[in-house]
Amino acid sequence: MTRLHVISAATRPTSSGRPLARWVAEQARARGDFEVTPVDLAEVALPFLDEPEYASSGIYTHQHTKDWSALVDSADAFLLVLPMYNGGYTAPFKNAIDFLYREWEGKPVGIVSYSAGDTGGAPAAEMLVPVLTRVGMVPAGRSVAIPFIPGLVGPEGFRAPDALAAEVAGVLDDVAELAARRVAEPASV
Repeated sequence: MTRLHVISAATRPTSSGRPLARWVAEQARARGDFEVTPVDLAEVALPFLDEPEYASSGIYTHQHTKDWSALVDSADAFLLVLPMYNGGYTAPFKNAIDFLYREWEGKPVGIVSYSAGDTGGAPAAEMLVPVLTRVGMVPAGRSVAIPFIPGLVGPEGFRAPDALAAEVAGVLDDVAELAARRVAEPASV
């Protein structure tokens, strides 16, 4: 079974992304082909990059980096639940990526972005893809952008629009296919 980490990439205490990430994790879990681990970047609470060595060295001094490394390394694939602020992705999420290198390599990644406006965070997702490929991740062919997120989150959690489950299923299909292909192909080292 593919170990999928669903990362809520927001760190704001009032983020709409947490209820969305819980809903996305439930969608993934319901499929039966993923072992799902929710990861809340706010709970990971990484400081700004403070390692003395380059991430590509794999030499980590701080326990928070070793813990983050172990968590990311334990995944076969990722689904990112990504907010957009001011047209881009968040500094804490870029920081979380930059802490590591080898742990991301070759792993499939899907993106579900969201925003308070009409873009659904698509510009942030588009901006992030080159960073993900630079660290060796393999982005899914499809992504989902959810506009007007404040209207979809309430005391009962995230209220998904009718077509959203099918869109997220498409991204999960891509991630599952990429993960299966990765297992079938011998590692090129």
